[in-house]
Amino acid sequence: MSGRMARLALGAYQAAGTMMTPFVGGYLTYRAAKGKEDRARRLERSGYPSADRPAGPLIWFHAASVGEMNAVIPLIREIRRRDIHVILTTGTVTSAKLAAERVGNEAIHQYVPLDLKPAVSRFLDYWQPDCALIAESEIWPATIMELGRRRIPQILVNARMSDRSFARWSRRPSLADALFENLALVIAQSDVDAERFRDLGARQVIMSGNLKVDTDAPSYDAAVFARYKKQIGDRRTWAAISTFDGEEKAAGIVHRTLKERDGQLTIIVPRHPDRSDAIEAELVKQGLKVARRTRDDVLSPDVDIFLGDTIGEMGLYLRLTEVAFVGRSLFAEGGQNPLEPAMLGCAVLSGSNVQNFREAYQRLARRGSARMVRDTEMLAKGVHYLLMNDDARRKMIEAGVVAVQEMRGALTATLKGLEPYINPLTVKARLLPKTAAQR
Repeated sequence: MSGRMARLALGAYQAAGTMMTPFVGGYLTYRAAKGKEDRARRLERSGYPSADRPAGPLIWFHAASVGEMNAVIPLIREIRRRDIHVILTTGTVTSAKLAAERVGNEAIHQYVPLDLKPAVSRFLDYWQPDCALIAESEIWPATIMELGRRRIPQILVNARMSDRSFARWSRRPSLADALFENLALVIAQSDVDAERFRDLGARQVIMSGNLKVDTDAPSYDAAVFARYKKQIGDRRTWAAISTFDGEEKAAGIVHRTLKERDGQLTIIVPRHPDRSDAIEAELVKQGLKVARRTRDDVLSPDVDIFLGDTIGEMGLYLRLTEVAFVGRSLFAEGGQNPLEPAMLGCAVLSGSNVQNFREAYQRLARRGSARMVRDTEMLAKGVHYLLMNDDARRKMIEAGVVAVQEMRGALTATLKGLEPYINPLTVKARLLPKTAAQR
């Protein structure tokens, strides 16, 4: 595809989005009925605002879901310390609830407009951001093209490019170039990510490291933690976190394999808690007794599985154990973030399909704080070994803490890369009358 054809294709994409606009209302109503949209705020998805725009400079942050949002919170706070206002958009109901809890008045939260030209234009007409910071791997053609047309600097922060996405874009190099040339800056998580964005046409790329390493450890309710610790008593525990379909069944098999020898409690935290009814049914079919966090079930001695079917409580679940298997790695592909368990004092186990977090796993593995398993049998052996060998478990935990410390610094590097864009806004904000700047 030539450059001209690529631009024609992007133009056709935008035109198709305009044609689809009359059907958006029904689509959003359907999703709201399924619990996937906030019924009261669904107009925000069409670009209609539900809050006032403050006076003065404004930066638009977009983080697709919970993990991306948590990664950019420290960056949002640094921007706010410079008296620049922030609007934060996310795409899920869960991330919106957590934004209210964790960001509060530090940013205005809105749902991200659908990637349709009328919705994006309406959003930008109202909010008029001075700059757009987009977290990780969100590539939305209509949004990128509209920001480019308005000459609003758009920057990917904590950017990553998975193997699958890179292969897909590489098959359409002219299309990738036509999109990525609109990016003022890409601040990539790793050297590999940086090289991939350069290959696809991004003009200015730097490497910062992973912002998730510079976030605070996940919070938890100390009273709830104390209650569960008392109920668990001296039982050994291990956790399977961020699990995908098939991995919960595997965790149940591991539990049954080890139960007679280790008498352990298994904690399972699925990546998508809306699957929890099906997960419980599968585990019960295996003959296991399940306690659920949402039911506030007691972790009595005969409970086999503690099902962590809530969002935003990973800090609680990981503090109840010292051994964590990180999912989307045994049967699904891509992996999930291993840094939180390492940060919170867990020895990390994982399947081998961790392409999306390759560098983080390599850094942890080099230090000896993460081990890969091939299958359910090997996972059972790894869990048993770590539960029964205090010295080996402690060495892995200590190595993880060291590895995480070595990886810190992404926030400082990101802020340095952003200086040409945020310093003029800081000056402008601080020249405003105080009453205007505070509105």
